Parts: sequence; structure tokens; C-alpha cells
Amino acid sequence: MNFDLGDLRAFLAASDLGSFRSAAKVLHLSESALSRRIDKLEDALGVELLTRTTRKIELTTIGRTFVHRARNVILELESALIGIKDVAEQLSGEVTLACVPSAVGYFLPSVLDEYRKLYPKIRVRVLDESSSNVLLAVTRGDADFGVTYIGTQEADIHFQPLIEEAFVLACPTSHPLSKHKKVTWKDIGQHGYIALAQGSGNRFLIDQALAQSEERPRWFYEVNHVPALVSLVLSGLGVGVVPRMALPPDGHQGLVAIPITNPVVSRKLGLISRRGRQLPVAAQVLYDMLITKKTTARKKSKSTQK
Repeated sequence: MNFDLGDLRAFLAASDLGSFRSAAKVLHLSESALSRRIDKLEDALGVELLTRTTRKIELTTIGRTFVHRARNVILELESALIGIKDVAEQLSGEVTLACVPSAVGYFLPSVLDEYRKLYPKIRVRVLDESSSNVLLAVTRGDADFGVTYIGTQEADIHFQPLIEEAFVLACPTSHPLSKHKKVTWKDIGQHGYIALAQGSGNRFLIDQALAQSEERPRWFYEVNHVPALVSLVLSGLGVGVVPRMALPPDGHQGLVAIPITNPVVSRKLGLISRRGRQLPVAAQVLYDMLITKKTTARKKSKSTQK
């Protein structure tokens, strides 16, 4: 039959995303080139796989049956190739990962370095976005999977927990609170407080935990993102509450991270992917490496504590 893997990929992208425009963008093709590939596949099979309207595309009855077979063909071939070292080094392609900014430095560098050594020609695009945008990117197929702390209640999203981390006080080393081993929310409220803005996922978790408390700090400065908050703290404008991994694990010159009590507020970070959709093999390998890294880190931590 006169079609190739590129034609199958074009068909799968269009069926998954329901739009020629979105599929063409993901595959780095023009819409006309994508359409030609799908036409070529339909001509080779002698059937219509998609029905097109001005607003969207839908699978035909035959198309719904064929999409599963086409996906299996792609996955089986990729699995076979990626397991052969000499071939794997020549594989090309692209994996897109969405990640909340506060977790990028903690989760990704060592894993991405190892991944590139194994598959030097596979490019990885990291979308560092807010928690809601990470969820949106995965839901609409702009990212293969994501690293975030929301999505556990979404019916169409599979959430794979990785780690739970507490929020801490980011405090300048020159600040009166910097010598404290721990602080309360009441302590924080007695000093200039820099807050994350309404709409931030981290702000939502903090507000939720303090909903019944009379000791919620009153903010003097408000910012949208954690890196901006850390920058203002470093400048000496006040103190702020951030996820622990937003600060370097070995400390930051000029900053200290102080545990917060009464109450302790934490978030659970994990990997999110679309439920019922197999990841492309190159993305699945990266996904599995992130899980392995966190499992190994937890084992080492427990061993150290014994």
C-alpha cells in the first residue's frame, strides 16, 4: 500500500486533536500538507477515515476502528526501535513536557541530561507554565504529559503522584525571622508579607488551608509567579511563602527557607497525562525516567534517615 508512517502520524494527530490547524501545528506541517497526507492514506486504504466540516473534523465509523490499529502500529515500531541502542541514538523526534516553574529545577535537569545521552536526536520542549496552563496543555494535546499539583479530580486526567512538599517561608538572611527554626502564620503576619496573586494554584492551596484561620497574613506586595516573589524577597522588600523546591536544596546565598507550622501547608506534585491515551514511546520513556528518579531519591532519603 502506498502510504508511510508520516501519513499515519498525520491521521492520528488530526483524530486526537479534532482540528487540522492544531494537528498541523503539533507536527510542524502546513494545514495543506497535513491534509494531503491524510488524503493519501485514505486513497491507499480506499475508505474515508475523517469527515471534515468548516469547524471540526470527526472520525467515521471505519476511522474509529482504524485509529486504534494505527496507534498500535506506531507504538510497536517505536518500542522496537528505542530498545536498540545503535538505532536509538539515531532516532529523531520531539517530546513536549509541561511543568510548573517552581518544579523545573528540581525535577528536570538530571533526567533530561540522562535522556539526551540515550537519545541525542530527540528534542524536548519544556512548557514552563502555571498549574492551570499545564493542565490545559495536557488536556488539549499541546503537551504529551505534565508535572503539576492539580488534576487529581479531573475525570479525563491520570495523576501519578511523585512527591509531597511543604510550603516554607522564604526569608532574607538579614531578616529578624531568619534565625528561627520554624515560624507560625501569626509570626509571618507581623512582618512585610509578599503574596502570590489570586488565581495562582499555590495561592489557592494556601487560602484553602487558612480559610478558618484568623492568622492569615495581610500582604503588602502581590505577584503572579513564584520566581518574582523570590526576587522581591531577595531585594529585601519582605518575606513570602513558597513551595520548598522553589528554593535551591542546598540553600541560596542571601535567603533561608524556614518551616511553617499551625498549620503546615503542603502540595502533592505528580505527572499528569490524558486518561485512556497511550503516550508516544519517546514520551513514555521520559515519563518513566522521572518516576524512577523520584523512587530512587525516596529510597536514598529513607536509607539516610535510618
